[in-house]
Amino acid sequence: MEIVNALGRRKTAIARIYLKEGKGNIQINKRDYKEFFATATLHYVVEQPLLLTDNMGKYDINVNLKGGGITGQAEALRLAISRALIKIDPEYRPVLKENGLLRRDPRMVERKKPGQPKARKKFQFSKR
Repeated sequence: MEIVNALGRRKTAIARIYLKEGKGNIQINKRDYKEFFATATLHYVVEQPLLLTDNMGKYDINVNLKGGGITGQAEALRLAISRALIKIDPEYRPVLKENGLLRRDPRMVERKKPGQPKARKKFQFSKR
């Protein structure tokens, strides 16, 4: 099997992955994913597409991750893994789609407007 690559995005995080057959190693920026993501919740987010398709331990995944925070990075990686699995076997699509793993979450941070402290918050109004 050749190397399959895919891209995942969330907020400002971008994950590019290279998936090939192997022992189940997931390397993020040349570090193990359990070292890169400290919490068990984020480990589950990364493993979710592999668990749903019974592919845990079958593929080695190399990841280039940049931008965003840790949650956005984990969710970008989840989308990239889901897309790569579909390239390998299109029969995984209904399972992943049912669990909402193929949708790119479009929510982004709203920009700050001039004359305001934040995007929607206004300075306190003073009548006098």
